[in-house]
Amino acid sequence: MVDEATLAHMTRNEADMAFKRRVRTIFEWVDPNDDDVILDCACGRGFYLNMLRYVGKARLVGLELEGDIIRKARRNVGHLPDVTLTQANIYRMPFPDACFDAVILSEILEHIDDDVAGLQEVYRVLKPGGVVAITVPNANYPFLWDPINKVLEGLLGRHIQRGPLAGIWANHVRLYERADLRRAVERAGFVVEQERAFTHYSFPFTHNLVYGLGKPLLESGILPDTLATAADRTTFDKNDGSLLNPINLGLRVFNTVDRLNRMNEPEGRSTVNLCIKGRKPV
Repeated sequence: MVDEATLAHMTRNEADMAFKRRVRTIFEWVDPNDDDVILDCACGRGFYLNMLRYVGKARLVGLELEGDIIRKARRNVGHLPDVTLTQANIYRMPFPDACFDAVILSEILEHIDDDVAGLQEVYRVLKPGGVVAITVPNANYPFLWDPINKVLEGLLGRHIQRGPLAGIWANHVRLYERADLRRAVERAGFVVEQERAFTHYSFPFTHNLVYGLGKPLLESGILPDTLATAADRTTFDKNDGSLLNPINLGLRVFNTVDRLNRMNEPEGRSTVNLCIKGRKPV
């Protein structure tokens, strides 16, 4: 199992405190071995693939539908050894049956219209006894994480779904209640082994600051190199940690708030994420 110090090092540039806990959860549940074949579906910009390669020699495959996103993944991790990137749809993956030891399904199900069909295709490509690590946004999310949508939902029964103010609803078909996520996973054939919910306390407007403001600034290329290095998830090895860097100072504040959180909050408490570890029966 990947040790605590390594997990902390790989997420040292991370301002999204929920993402840090997603990383810890995925590495705990997948527990990569060097002879594993692991699918990240969808791999986005390749952040999990980068970390998996950092800690071991497993064969890694990333699947992503969006052309502009997979191009960013190729820039980030395409040069790494034994990493294959494939552009394809989750409903029709170009892989044979039972070929992966583990599948990462992090912040994906909320984007697709038919989550059960997507899970059934993941079930098909997973080996018997293999594990799927699933994370999704919680419909019962904390007020401070995304105050704008929380107020709109409470007063008008609506939310902002696109643009810099979309917050937790950014391009999402749905958010999940705990029972709905479990039902979808079980309908696809998986046995649910563990459930987890985390990140109740947060700095105000975290989602808007990190994804509505921070990510566009980073990807625009206008940030000075020292700031970009401290803000980029893929450059954790290059950040010197100096508090003279305002990005690192901001990270210190976010981490201070995050110390109030636990890796598994009580059922019914508002959290940013819900997670399930599923296993394909042997």
